[in-house]
Amino acid sequence: MLHLTDVCFRYRAGAPLAVEQVSLELKAGEIFGLLGPNGAGKSTLMALISGLRRPQQGTIRRAPEVAARGGFALVPQEHAFYPMLTCRENLDFFGGVLGLKGAVRQARVDAAIAATGLEQVTGKRASECSGGLKRRLNLAIGLVGDPRLLLLDEPTVGVDPQSRAFLLDVVQGLRKQGKTIVYASHYMEEVQQVGDRVAIIDHGRLLCCGTLGELLTQTQAKLAVRVACPLSPDLQARLMAECGLEPAADGQGWLSFMVRPNQAVEEELRNLRQLGLQVTSFQYGCRHLEDVFLKLTHRSLRD
Repeated sequence: MLHLTDVCFRYRAGAPLAVEQVSLELKAGEIFGLLGPNGAGKSTLMALISGLRRPQQGTIRRAPEVAARGGFALVPQEHAFYPMLTCRENLDFFGGVLGLKGAVRQARVDAAIAATGLEQVTGKRASECSGGLKRRLNLAIGLVGDPRLLLLDEPTVGVDPQSRAFLLDVVQGLRKQGKTIVYASHYMEEVQQVGDRVAIIDHGRLLCCGTLGELLTQTQAKLAVRVACPLSPDLQARLMAECGLEPAADGQGWLSFMVRPNQAVEEELRNLRQLGLQVTSFQYGCRHLEDVFLKLTHRSLRD
């Protein structure tokens, strides 16, 4: 559906690259999760994919059914509708922009309303809608053209938990209809829930890409242990030097170690016990996407 090769973009001469050497391939009928902190380059990449901006280096190839008029839709992070129009008037207007007419436009508008659960508010002005309804209207406008490729940029920002759950259900339902979706977000639990494949982007570069299972196993795993007694300063220093003990615990009594490549967990545990650690329980591996995300992007605050 989509093929990016070494795509680069900067907003002005001399500025850092907002997107740097990004290459990826999008498969038909999948939800591709694009995860990154604020300012990572997600929205810029979406603008490049949609054609709102052009890459200064590299190429973007779209399948014919995507390149055709109405073949894709971008649902931006900002509200993209006219506040003084009603929900139905907004949908009707954007259907007209796409060149839809008569019964076809009416059918597409009705389908978008049904897909996003807007039946009870079609006559309500967009400015009077709640935050959750505005997000659903944003998505409905993207669906009017019945696109093959749907680009969703932070589609659940600022909504309540019920609206978020509803929108995620809608997204998964669209995949069942055969649509291909790029889902950009910094909410890891959302991407983990809906994504068939996930890419993590930061400072404009793709740090990793694959299925959730692949990302959890590719990242160097941690061994977390609980011990019966607090560590003495001497033992803590020795563990940091010899076993890769991370200097800060997680606040819940767990100590984290990096397991060296090609070393069995049992061997690492044996080494810890020989050094005097009384291990009462342990966990191994990255169990959540958040573990991978924080390892790759680090914990520094982003503006």
